Amino acid sequence: MMLDSVQIARRWVRVVPHVNDTVLLAAGVWLAFQLRLAPAAAPWLIAKLVALPVYIGLGSLALRPGRAKRLRISAWLAALAVFGYIVAVAVTRSPTL
Repeated sequence: MMLDSVQIARRWVRVVPHVNDTVLLAAGVWLAFQLRLAPAAAPWLIAKLVALPVYIGLGSLALRPGRAKRLRISAWLAALAVFGYIVAVAVTRSPTL
């Protein structure tokens, strides 16, 4: 995207992120279901499940053609920050870090 690659127009490049995000969301919901976690009992998991759609939205904005490159790069950096938050919450099991 930042290099204006023609590869971004390929079908698999547009489909794979959606498949990946769906698998991540399904895995999080399945984990909560398997562990029988109530939202109050596992705020770290709820924080991850709330942050995931934010990450997906920012990633979609970053990869969507037709937007200003500065906005797309900002969305990409913000998506990386949200991903880092998700990983940190998973490691520490604390939503407030």
